[in-house]
Amino acid sequence: MLARFRDDLSKHYKFALYSAKAQLKAEVAGSYLNWIWWILQPFCFMIIYAIVFGVFFNAKEQFFTAFIFIGITVWDFYNRNVKQSVRLVKNNKSIVSKVYIPKFILIVAKMFVNGFKMLISFGIVVFLMIVLRVPVTLNVFWAIPLLIDLWLLTFGCMCYLTHFGVFVEDLSNVTDIFLRFVFYMTGIMYSIQHRIGEDYPTIAFILEKLNPVAYVIAALRDCLIYSKTPDLLWILLWFIFSVFFSMGGIAIIYKNENSYAKVI
Repeated sequence: MLARFRDDLSKHYKFALYSAKAQLKAEVAGSYLNWIWWILQPFCFMIIYAIVFGVFFNAKEQFFTAFIFIGITVWDFYNRNVKQSVRLVKNNKSIVSKVYIPKFILIVAKMFVNGFKMLISFGIVVFLMIVLRVPVTLNVFWAIPLLIDLWLLTFGCMCYLTHFGVFVEDLSNVTDIFLRFVFYMTGIMYSIQHRIGEDYPTIAFILEKLNPVAYVIAALRDCLIYSKTPDLLWILLWFIFSVFFSMGGIAIIYKNENSYAKVI
């Protein structure tokens, strides 16, 4: 299976790139501000969240603007990919029903689109770090393995949801509800350790360490704006889990992809 996956990826990755470029161009087609929206939209959301939670809810985390934007950036990447994967095959019915293409290539293309937007958001994070005079150390390079974990985990989740989304019509509604719940449990707008850990350390451990998205967000904040070294053990554990999780998703798609065109 891994050899087939490698061969299919090398053979069709150009399609994923062209598809991602086409989707990005289509998003801003006819817009007066064009690509500027990719910068303006996340920046406006950051301002809104910073005002609401920083002023009205009296958030006291250091470098709060950068703190909250790191959380929003990671969550938006994960949330968009997961939600869009549910109807990914059905939304590409014209391609799936006419030519053969490994269905995970559709996932890769979508991740390229949202990954590009995430890079723009991280560019804003860098800008905020400069404005806020955040001290920078070599710990910032820990962001690379953390983002690899996030990418693999997201890919695995998308594989399963892409498959089951073909057969379960209501899955998109269930996914929306579940993601809304996870949003508030992931510490995007607050520090799990500061708000929960002081009084309920066990609950904080479960929410932060056993939720991979929450862990990536917390660890990215530590290494980017607080000059701390993330726990290598947890990075490795989530990497190993994400690899096997993704392999299972790929196996399910390979086993069932020939039936997708019939169902849709």
